[in-house]
Amino acid sequence: MNYGQESIQTERLVLVKYAIPKDYKSSLGLFETQQAIKAVKDYFEKSLATTLNLTRVTAPLFVRPETGLNDNLNGVERPVSFDIKEQNGAIAEVVQSLAKWKRYALKKYGFKHGTGLYTDMNAIRRDEETDAIHSIYVDQWDWEKIISKEERNIETLKTVVRRIYGCLLATEAHIISLYPAIGKTMLPNEITFVTSQELEDAYPSLTPQQREYEIVRKYGAVFIIGIGGALKSGKPHDKRAPDYDDWDLNGDIILYNHVLDIPFEVSSMGIRVDAESLARQLRISGTEDRASLPFQASLLRNELPYTIGGGIGQSRLCMFFLRKAHIGEVQCSIWTEETIRECEKAGITLL
Repeated sequence: MNYGQESIQTERLVLVKYAIPKDYKSSLGLFETQQAIKAVKDYFEKSLATTLNLTRVTAPLFVRPETGLNDNLNGVERPVSFDIKEQNGAIAEVVQSLAKWKRYALKKYGFKHGTGLYTDMNAIRRDEETDAIHSIYVDQWDWEKIISKEERNIETLKTVVRRIYGCLLATEAHIISLYPAIGKTMLPNEITFVTSQELEDAYPSLTPQQREYEIVRKYGAVFIIGIGGALKSGKPHDKRAPDYDDWDLNGDIILYNHVLDIPFEVSSMGIRVDAESLARQLRISGTEDRASLPFQASLLRNELPYTIGGGIGQSRLCMFFLRKAHIGEVQCSIWTEETIRECEKAGITLL
């Protein structure tokens, strides 16, 4: 079965890119869903902090664009900005993620090797194309941990991924014990590692998203290594900003979503750029002008610690563990009239 609109049969109700099963019915009511959302977030957050030795910190909702601290994501998304009356109209941007700020904060707050931080990150991505799993409102746990230069390797990356996956397994078991109506465990006991080049080699005629579908349906949970750099085809598996992840040492955690029958990304993470990889990726992406920004200049001068970090979607995890078919069932956002109508037809209540 190939992933894509071609695979959506007449018994499914299409919401933009993703299909809601026509006979879908949430196993939890509205009030119980609210309780379960808190249970998921509380349990996973505590598990993540303990497993990775992280301390919760307060993080900014907005930053000044000239600091270079805002995340450029794929390089095309427009951040939400506003002027500050008290500061003569100076512009501030709502963060798109905290990938860069976290590394700066680790140094400023005096974190040591083997320790790290995490925080709640809330963002507005106004250019997002919304559907059953995408919203213009983003909520995630952003985390970052100090490592040594010698630890900047694939084995370190895999070790951390396995630890995070252990937190996912424990959370799923906990939520099922609280809400047995959710049903059986869906996650496999172990996560499978595959490189983006191995995926392209295995499925050369498929799109990156279709490759993800084939591999995650086979294994249930995968970590795709190496996102941002060009593959043999000349194209990357997906785009990544050049100034936070090392494109050779990063990846995505993707789960098989049984409700929607799709690959379901829950985390983007990786070992962060050092001076050498930053200079190389700025050159490849044609963004060498960023080298003069304060954050990037500090990295090129080797003034910031070596780190590994990422983001883990809060609403995505709630969707997965509570077996929801639409992200609007676990978060409040703004939707198109078409989405609202189609959700009503499918019996889906948007928060």
